[in-house]
This record gives sequence, C-alpha cells and structure tokens, in this order.
Amino acid sequence: MSTKALGTNFIPLLNLEKETKRWNQLYKIMTKPKPEIIPTPRQCVWKKNKTTLWYHPAKEKKHAVPVFLIYSLLNKVYILDVGEGSSVVGGLTARGYDVYLLDWGSPGLEDSDITLDNYIIDYLENSLKRALRHSGAKEISLAGYCLGGTIAAILASITKLPIKNLSLAAVPIDFSFGIVPDKWLEGLQKGELSFDRFADAHETIPSEFLYLMFRMLSPSYGSPRMNLISRAHDDKYVEKWRRMDKWTKDTASFAGAAFKQLFNDLYKDNKLLKGELVIGSRKVDLKNIRCPLFVFSCSRDTLVLEQQSLPVMDLVSSEDKTFEVYEGGHVSLALTGVFAEIWDKWLSARSQEIQEVLV
Repeated sequence: MSTKALGTNFIPLLNLEKETKRWNQLYKIMTKPKPEIIPTPRQCVWKKNKTTLWYHPAKEKKHAVPVFLIYSLLNKVYILDVGEGSSVVGGLTARGYDVYLLDWGSPGLEDSDITLDNYIIDYLENSLKRALRHSGAKEISLAGYCLGGTIAAILASITKLPIKNLSLAAVPIDFSFGIVPDKWLEGLQKGELSFDRFADAHETIPSEFLYLMFRMLSPSYGSPRMNLISRAHDDKYVEKWRRMDKWTKDTASFAGAAFKQLFNDLYKDNKLLKGELVIGSRKVDLKNIRCPLFVFSCSRDTLVLEQQSLPVMDLVSSEDKTFEVYEGGHVSLALTGVFAEIWDKWLSARSQEIQEVLV
C-alpha cells in the first residue's frame, strides 16, 4: 500500500510513543523554573562597588601559580561557572589550580560615569593586587575571555604587576570589522553615527537593550529552541540548554561612560590595534607584553571572528606565543568544560608545580 493511500497525515515509521514522550518532556522543560546556578566552592576576598573578587581553592593544589579569570563587561560572569561538569572554574580547580574570578556585577544608574579606565585600573588592577597578596604567590596567570580578553591584554601592557602567563580566548583586538554591521562602522568612522546621545539619554545602558542587541547582531546567540526540540530526550543536553538559556537572558547593564568609550576608542578609532589607546594616563602598547601568550579562537564563533584575534600575535613581544583554533562556538566551549582542558594543556607546562616549590 502506498503512503498516499494512507492519507497525508501518515508519517512512515513514526514512533508515536517516543515522540509523545519527547514532546511531554519538552513541555515540562519549558514550564520549569529557571535552573539554580550553584557555583564551585568559593569565598569573597575583595569587593568594590558592584564588583566582587571570588577565590575558588584548588581541590588538590598542584600549581604554585594561581589563575585569574576575567570575563566580558557585557554579560554575567557565571557562564564560566555554570555547574558541575560544565564549569571552567570547576575544571581548573579540579586540575590543581587556585582560581580567582572577577565578577564585574551589573552597574546601576549611579554608576553611569564609570569608564573603561576605572574598570581596568581601579577595579581590575587593584583586585589583581589583592589576589597576589591573598595567594602569597610571586606571579599570577591572567586569562581573559571575549571582551575580558581585550581588557586583560590592555592591563598586561600597562601594569607592573608580575603576570606569569597571559591567555586570551575569543578575544577582539582588531575592531575594524566583526559582528557590528559595516554601515555602523562606516558611520562611526565618518562621524555620521554616534552612540553618545543614546548613552547620555540612558546614563546606564539597560540590560534588556544589550540582550536585544546581541540577538540582532548574531542570530545564533543564545540557545536555539530547534536544537532543544530535536534533543529533548537527552537529559545532559537539556540541562546545559537550560543553563545557557538562563544566562543569555540574564544580561548585565553597562555604564554609559564605558559604553561610549568602547564604541569611540575601540570600534570607531580602533585605538588598541593602532597603539593609540590611553588608559589612566598610561599608553597602551601591546609590545610591552613579554610573558608567554596563548590565544585561541572558535571555528564557529559568530560574535568574535578569528581575524579579530590573530593580529595580537604580531603586536606583542612575547617569544613564547601560541595561536590555535578549536571546533566550537563562542559560548559552547565554556558549557562543555573544554575551556578548562584547553587552558590547562597550555598552562600546566608554564605554571610552577608545588613539588618544585617544596624542593
């Protein structure tokens, strides 16, 4: 008997029981409360305004050099610690590193005048000093992800603090292209487009606007529901999807002064690449970076392209420098725990082991 004879609603070999179960699971997923994010064991060791420095001790300390993680100002930092089996922080502590994680927090209207200078010097540099004092270590490894990598590179080029290693993941260095539409970049560079009035009107950019901006600039940003529909039967995938979905909709707000500086100094004038950026009266010259450098991009990254990261390799003075590309998207590697594996593979050979210190 032909399929046509059975009617248009017939689907050959359809397992109705399996499909019914899958859709029932999907309904439960979509109606459940947002998942609770339980961080890797930690304690607060420094705080300034909305910003907190978290200390995550190693489960069994193997490396004398701690790791200091920096994430973007545009999103919540818990993407680096979203739960057991998916946590970058947890992956590093399990591999024997003491980890310090800088949580920028979410600025309020009263924080509208905070600049990138403030964030990099008053917040980041001071919290790094605190991490060094707290750990008792002589040096520290700095690891930045996305815009956090840009900020890490800027600080590493102007600070006198002892940075042992610098690792940058999915880092924008060349802002002359990328996800920002060409018309925006052309308008900024010609002075025909400015975000100053928008920032001045809002004072602090609302988190809702930033979420919509990311969705507009990168349709793949977030967790596509079609993937969930096709994999609703996979409990592990579903749990990661729910955490990802919670995080993508939980965007941070952004201080107006820093927002203007981001678009004017970086996107409009590309000052970091050109060596013209000045932070707190200190000229940012990436040639000042001499420590071992590890940079990696993600092959399916639609937010930060490989070409935006690669120029840093020619701008630094580091003799020990590595650039690699890994299969994955901008955020997916963080959810699989691969970030910790990637960083450890490079860091372990460049972090003094406890046994050596004892000797």
